[in-house]
Amino acid sequence: NKGGKMYKLSVIIPIYKGEKFIKKNLEEMKKSLSKMFTNYELIAVIDGGKDFSYEEAKKVKGIKVVGYKKNMGKGHALKYGYKFVTGDIVTFIDADMDLHPELLKNFLPYLATADMIVGSKRHPFSKLRYPLLRRILSRCYQLFTWIILGVNLRDTQSGIKIIKKEVLDVIMPLVLVKRMAFDVELCFLAQKHGFRAVEAPIFTDYKFTGSSVGLSSIKKMFWDTLAIRYRYSFLHYYQKKFHETHFKK
Repeated sequence: NKGGKMYKLSVIIPIYKGEKFIKKNLEEMKKSLSKMFTNYELIAVIDGGKDFSYEEAKKVKGIKVVGYKKNMGKGHALKYGYKFVTGDIVTFIDADMDLHPELLKNFLPYLATADMIVGSKRHPFSKLRYPLLRRILSRCYQLFTWIILGVNLRDTQSGIKIIKKEVLDVIMPLVLVKRMAFDVELCFLAQKHGFRAVEAPIFTDYKFTGSSVGLSSIKKMFWDTLAIRYRYSFLHYYQKKFHETHFKK
């Protein structure tokens, strides 16, 4: 799999209020991906908002730009973008490019034995420049997800992953969380189905953009995480939904 030649990669980028940087970032992503993959597609999902993100993204040639008018959250944007995927492996990557697509070349060897590769801030080979408060919040959330959901990954929330499409075909119809706990729901469902998720090292130099996660977002994330456990263990929602989507008579 030298240079990703065996795979077609689909890259889904959720975008909200990105008019100032999205054209530049999408062009940078294209340039970077073309060095690693002979066959790839970029799917930019405009997650609502009243700015010119859609028009700016459309200026970049050779990418799919899709979206809707009302802001629905990152999870909803990724699920929506998934409908347009034609690749064998799928990447979710944040539009701000705090995590550069170049990191994906380090992920490819893991596809030999894994179904899902999660870029992890706590991988022993990761290199980070990362604000202390975000480190503490990240660690607290990881412990919380381990206690509540039993997710055995050290970091579910970093904005870069590669997942085999056939795995997403099983778990994506079951995903409900529209906003920030989307990643942990995805990892939880993959684990419950017995798919193999592994962590890969990342390098990040977080820029402070002024859009740090607020208290209300943190509370919502914790409630969404509890709701995942409730839906699985008490409502059996995921199990019923799986039967509806996979065992139709």
